[in-house]
Amino acid sequence: MSTRITVEHLARVEGHGGITVELDGGRAATVRFDIFEGARLLEGLVRGRCAEDISQILSRICAICSVSHSLTSLKATELAFEVQVSPQTDLLRDLLYRGETIQSHALHLFCLAAPDYLEYPSAIALAADHPDAVRLGLRLKKLGNSMQEVIGGRAVHPVNAVLGGFGKLPSEDQLIALRTGLLQAVGDCDAMIALIASLPAADFCRSDTVFAAMRSPGDYGYYLGDEVVVLSNGTRETVPAAGYRSLTGERAVPHSHAKHSMFNGKPFMVGALARVMSNPEGLTPRAAEAMRKLGLTLPSGNPMDNNKAQAVELVQDVEYSLGIVERLLRDGLAQERPVEVRPRAGVGTAITEAPRGLLIHSYTYDDEGKIAAADVITPTALNAASIENHLRLAVDQSPDPDVPALRKKLEMIARAYDPCISCSVHLIQKLHAT
Repeated sequence: MSTRITVEHLARVEGHGGITVELDGGRAATVRFDIFEGARLLEGLVRGRCAEDISQILSRICAICSVSHSLTSLKATELAFEVQVSPQTDLLRDLLYRGETIQSHALHLFCLAAPDYLEYPSAIALAADHPDAVRLGLRLKKLGNSMQEVIGGRAVHPVNAVLGGFGKLPSEDQLIALRTGLLQAVGDCDAMIALIASLPAADFCRSDTVFAAMRSPGDYGYYLGDEVVVLSNGTRETVPAAGYRSLTGERAVPHSHAKHSMFNGKPFMVGALARVMSNPEGLTPRAAEAMRKLGLTLPSGNPMDNNKAQAVELVQDVEYSLGIVERLLRDGLAQERPVEVRPRAGVGTAITEAPRGLLIHSYTYDDEGKIAAADVITPTALNAASIENHLRLAVDQSPDPDVPALRKKLEMIARAYDPCISCSVHLIQKLHAT
């Protein structure tokens, strides 16, 4: 006897998508992570545009991770034009990136994921009974937004990050205000870890998951790096940014407006859990202690652990950002102008770590310094095949045939990936100029 489980609209995620599962004898015959968000076509929109326009256009892919798209775009263009920015610019971009990750993780953990664990339909319903928990999450999110506003010029779609540097540097008073907020956030993170640790266990499936994350030189970072580390059954393989197509192996599937990616024929997971898996030695002592309190052990085969990994990164990023701000206040900011950028023909492929995982921007510029071809591959597109794999395993490994209970498990697994569905739509790939 066959049974269909349908989630027509996956709630508490960004964008429009659903889940369809056909059961045959208690096992999953068909599993689909349906993405029916409309095509964005932004890669085609930037063709023929001048370099200074690209980051502003492509940051519009998403209002939640606009910093990621903006900075990855700038990085790709600077690589194409062989521009080397100053160490101060790299430091400020790192701080800007961490502000985005703080606000994004706080939003996901408190407003999107936590209601599942506590049996609430929404964050609004959760706030009625647990107002302090929701206030805590919103306070952390506000801090991340403030960091984006101070460094990036505004909280959404930054305008201050430009080719070669920044249009305007933060003032001492702004940095002091950020330090005050970050100091408060250290205590908020302690409360956050205690809350996440108290949530009911969620272990719906186990698998030997393949993970992929940027290798960040020196520290646990999101911006600096030019190689991807792929972890599979205890082995590590490195893929250079320029060889990203060997990692993604994109293919179209009939039920999704997002392509699926496979590495060596296997789906892979990107995001907070992949980053923690690939670079646990980069965690600060406080973040490592948070991981212990949450019971997050490595290697992890549970996709729900991505929520715990995001909590660990919140601790990491607040502490690390505080160190950056204190360094800037101690040493002062050099009043430097952006590095001169001379458009030319070239190819630049940049990778960074958006809050939801590995982000790739690859551009080809013509002799006039205008975009001839662009390719943007987002974390949720990279995760789509892995999400389907974990949904299938959850069905096959579930001892409970109750359909409503199984539907909830499927929704929780998909939400644990923190998908940004609007970002994932990637139907047109123009690899070469014509």
